[in-house]
Amino acid sequence: MFKTRLLSGILLVVIALATIIPGNDILLALLLLVSLIGMSELYKVRNLHVSLPGIVGYAAAAACYVLIRLQVKGSGESEVLAFFDRQGLGLLVIAILIILMAVYVFSYPKYVAEEMMLVFFGIFYVALMLSYVYQTRMIPEEGVYLVWLVFLSSWGCDTCAYCVGMLIGKHKMSPKLSPKKSVEGAVGGVVGAALLGAVYAAAVSHFGDASASPVVYAVICGAGGLISMVGDLAASAIKRNHEIKDYGKLIPGHGGILDRFDSVIFTAPIIYYLSVFFMI
Repeated sequence: MFKTRLLSGILLVVIALATIIPGNDILLALLLLVSLIGMSELYKVRNLHVSLPGIVGYAAAAACYVLIRLQVKGSGESEVLAFFDRQGLGLLVIAILIILMAVYVFSYPKYVAEEMMLVFFGIFYVALMLSYVYQTRMIPEEGVYLVWLVFLSSWGCDTCAYCVGMLIGKHKMSPKLSPKKSVEGAVGGVVGAALLGAVYAAAVSHFGDASASPVVYAVICGAGGLISMVGDLAASAIKRNHEIKDYGKLIPGHGGILDRFDSVIFTAPIIYYLSVFFMI
């Protein structure tokens, strides 16, 4: 099992390097693909992955990514595109809700309200949240360095929390939801993520062409690590509610997309907004 997890992890790193470093549309396309798979895993818990509401969800996710690309790249001189650039997200959210409700009422009673809510939730929980990896990468000049804080804070926190918890963990953080996680491990994870951020900033400043502040990177990574634990526990809670062990088997040794990226989903928006805030 360890060998399988290691090989899968190495492959994930290679894919990340090949898409995140160049960024642009190749990264956006990969994130959309990952989002669609993750959404299908989530919809599968209520057998909606091949349903009409599920298809609406997938189409909505693709529309979100088109809008995000427009906002990142700019609208040029077109007044119509400029309108969608400014008002697009609000308009899209309303349109998605109306379409889903139309499917709900015209196919009644085939689907129940909770299923429609799950589809609507999945669009934003998976696709929109993951899109912030792309948005962070596309931050002018610094994005190529800042985007790695998403993974340092989420996966770094998870690794540090596991090690500290194994060594000195005594007080259960969430005994009913995740009995193996401890308060000591959580603290160690956040501190570890902050230290990784500081070390990364020093390396970027020394070997790269960016003036990264170790204090700022430590704060961003520490906050990201803290939020990543919420993402991890949230994904676990959904699985427990539906009595499933893993969301899927796509990644050998890790499970499905949501099993591997549950913390990244929550961390990416935090890293993006903190990065923008500290750049103001």
